[in-house]
Amino acid sequence: MNPNAAASVNWAGVMPAVTTPFNQDDEVDYAFLFEHCGWMVQQGVSGIIPCGSLGEGATLSFDEKQRVIDTVVRAVGDRVPVIPGIAAASTREAARFAATAKVMGARGLMVLPPYIHKGPFHEVETHIEVVMEATDLPCMLYNNPIAYGVDFSPGWIASLAQRNERFQAVKDSSGDARRITAIHSLVGDRLALFAGLDDMVVEAVRQGAVGWVAGLVNALPYESVLLFDKAVCGLEDPAVAREADRIYKWFLPLLRLDCVPEFVQLIKLVQQEVARGSERVRPPRFPAVGHLRTGALEVIRETLASNPIQDVEENR
Repeated sequence: MNPNAAASVNWAGVMPAVTTPFNQDDEVDYAFLFEHCGWMVQQGVSGIIPCGSLGEGATLSFDEKQRVIDTVVRAVGDRVPVIPGIAAASTREAARFAATAKVMGARGLMVLPPYIHKGPFHEVETHIEVVMEATDLPCMLYNNPIAYGVDFSPGWIASLAQRNERFQAVKDSSGDARRITAIHSLVGDRLALFAGLDDMVVEAVRQGAVGWVAGLVNALPYESVLLFDKAVCGLEDPAVAREADRIYKWFLPLLRLDCVPEFVQLIKLVQQEVARGSERVRPPRFPAVGHLRTGALEVIRETLASNPIQDVEENR
């Protein structure tokens, strides 16, 4: 790997929160992970984020996380940065993971609140700062108040940006596009802002987001990158903006699968339907069953059958 490639991260574009594939024995399928990440890079993604929520990071051992990072780094080489999600039940464990990720070839980190813990804000604040201090890699903060029970306000984010130069980006999964506007009004271009939910990407771009940490991209990377690029170009060209809206309208039934509690199972189900993975998840999760599965399959198959994007297969 080019040693200069690790010097910085271009915080922009579509970065998959990559799913973690498992085999029938509940072991990580590293061979498929390698192939899958290489394929998504070929489709135009700008980074890979392993070990996050969609990657079932909470179920992975420390050793598995390290091997996942190593596998993804080898798969993508210098082409795009690998930016693992950093989360653990304890600050000590998260800081340890942050400190070792660079050794495995990571070029940035996505820092999450601690698992399980729902204490006062000053405890979570300290956790985030300790983890960021454990590395010299650039960091993205992951704000997901619905999932993690803590909300990093725009004012606190702006304050952290003043105190820590390694803090360079925010993934916002609040579901409120006004957050993008509020943060941007406080920090300008100091931080790169990313949409963190699939069904808010176009709104987020129009409010100032420059990137998208995406989920359905695991199954449909070409369509995801095309949608994002048209949303960005549409800021200056009304005709392109209308094209972005057309693609978005078609894509939304699938993108909304990213925004429910069973998002891991459902995104992996989409992967299975397009022959780009398996729906296997690691317990305590189980693949979707009953009405959830039936309804999801109906949405998935109807949406895929009406794909309006021409020449997709030729570009894969």
